Amino acid sequence: MRPIQVLLADDHCLVRAGFHALVNSLSGFEVVAEAGDGREALRMLEKFRPDIALMDLMMPELDGLGATAQAAAVSPNTRVIILSMNAGAESVLRAMRVGAAGYLLKNVAPSELELALRSVARGQTYLCAAASQHVIAGYVQKAGDGDPLDRLTCRQREVLQLVAQGCTTKEVARKLEISVKTAETHRSMLMQELGIHDLAGLVRFAIRTGLISADE
Repeated sequence: MRPIQVLLADDHCLVRAGFHALVNSLSGFEVVAEAGDGREALRMLEKFRPDIALMDLMMPELDGLGATAQAAAVSPNTRVIILSMNAGAESVLRAMRVGAAGYLLKNVAPSELELALRSVARGQTYLCAAASQHVIAGYVQKAGDGDPLDRLTCRQREVLQLVAQGCTTKEVARKLEISVKTAETHRSMLMQELGIHDLAGLVRFAIRTGLISADE
């Protein structure tokens, strides 16, 4: 029987190496591709069409949530498990909304990684214990609150991340393969949608919502 094929996406080589060894040690699983950022992950998804993608939440160029939101378009049958050090309810719920099938903290035991992989491979949704607890607590505390990132399109999210990471409009246009005028329009529209009027405000918003980390 064909092994369950897995893509690893993480911007840290040593982390990928560790997960690669763990996954390949499990019976019935095989790592078929690796990626160091969200855009490369999408290219690998389209090329290999794996059964499962282990996707780091925080990656350069395009974060794990942005890549997960676009994954179904390039590999409809791939199920995504988000890997993160953040078990906050907002991060977990955002991952579920963009289509993730699982959410796993990077500090879980290898046995839980196997449990998550087998659960998701069976078509189930898997949240590690810490993530589940935060989701329940967050739901009780903030039921009804909206996520400001939900107001943005996928393209606007990409532009926001790149701008917040310090890219100029020309660099955004080059990375996204769009015209400078189109990049300017996306930036203007997302600022209008969010009610933010300067670059510093965009950076603070991106950090607060977890789109980028504070040390980027």
